[in-house]
Amino acid sequence: METTLDDAAAVFAEVRPRLFGIAYRMLGTAADAEDLVQEVWIRWQTADRAKVEHPAAYLATTATRLAINATQSAYARRERYVGPWLPEPVDTSADPQLGAERAAALELGVLLLLEKLTPTERAAYVLREAFDYPYQQIAEIVQTTEATARQYVSRARKHLAAERRAPVDPTEQRRLLTAFVQAAQAGDLSALEELFAADVVSYSDGGGVTRATKYVVTGADAVSKLVRAWSTNFWEDVRTVPAMLNGADALLLQRDGETIGVLSIVGSAEGIDQVMWVLNPAKLTTL
Repeated sequence: METTLDDAAAVFAEVRPRLFGIAYRMLGTAADAEDLVQEVWIRWQTADRAKVEHPAAYLATTATRLAINATQSAYARRERYVGPWLPEPVDTSADPQLGAERAAALELGVLLLLEKLTPTERAAYVLREAFDYPYQQIAEIVQTTEATARQYVSRARKHLAAERRAPVDPTEQRRLLTAFVQAAQAGDLSALEELFAADVVSYSDGGGVTRATKYVVTGADAVSKLVRAWSTNFWEDVRTVPAMLNGADALLLQRDGETIGVLSIVGSAEGIDQVMWVLNPAKLTTL
């Protein structure tokens, strides 16, 4: 293949959405994913490109291996994070699947569950479920046997199936989100309790730099009372703007034209299972 820098840049630009999609699903933050993609570009410039038969596979392999190492460090940083940690929301209105074959491993609730996997399990799951890589290629990328790669993906699937109920369709998701905001703004305790699953969980990610609940709140009664308590001042002068974030309906919370938060929910046949408030300003810059 040609090895000029212009050729290298053209090849990289074509594969870049996939590289970002892999990195974001592994790391959970757009900023870290961008840094990783930039590192792949630097390595691609200095590689012996004439010897690379399949550039797209080479770049994806490089990104995944870098992401596995970066995820190990990221997990360690999460332990020092102030309050609950949530992934950084990304706008998927232009690219609903974020560079992937399928929009798998993209919703905030799923990314949160993937944090409980080992980095290698997470990589195998992402490559299979979102990008539809064959197991043999997954094994080569994560440097294991095909049988072990299958085990990684199977283990991840079982973990997700055990931890979450079947999600509702987009129309019902939108209805639940709208009804939740109306009840939250009104401080309507009974309406909130009716919307919630009995074991609903609320996460508020302020990163220690903005006002947020510094612990996970569980149970319909506790979450309803928390949301009602917020109704007195949290919603003052706040405008809600519908957005397609992480492949699902969500709301931007804006005050004076500035995005001060993101509200997302996970719905099931039981009602709202999760409420996620991303309030850390560092996670709102791309929105």
